[in-house]
Amino acid sequence: MKIKEIQDEIVEEFSHFEDWKEKYEYLIELGNSIELIDKQNKIDSNLIKGCQSKLWLYAELQNDKIIYTADSEAIITKGIAAILLRVFSNQTAKDILNSDIKYIEAIGLKEHLSPTRANGLVSMIRQIKYYALALNTN
Repeated sequence: MKIKEIQDEIVEEFSHFEDWKEKYEYLIELGNSIELIDKQNKIDSNLIKGCQSKLWLYAELQNDKIIYTADSEAIITKGIAAILLRVFSNQTAKDILNSDIKYIEAIGLKEHLSPTRANGLVSMIRQIKYYALALNTN
């Protein structure tokens, strides 16, 4: 599935919830289903700087597609990582680098995060793009 299609799917899912309490519960649920980073990759060099809580992000290239894995000690942070990984994992570096990330605003996530969590979100997106740049084979 293409990045834009996945983003549209997430926006549609979040539109079914009436308030942010329900949206946070859904984020937590998504976080529980995240593909967790291997323990060997849960190292300081894979920590996202600027996050309120510890978040590890790892990427590897498989068949010209980048596979991201992550983990966090905080359930909301893990949920945020889950919606980012759902969009960007299993995509080509070129598609990741050329993508617009409009779904974060469309679901209203950024405006409902504390300033430190919002900074962490920006740091996660930046690291996802850095990995794509580093793993770009084209």
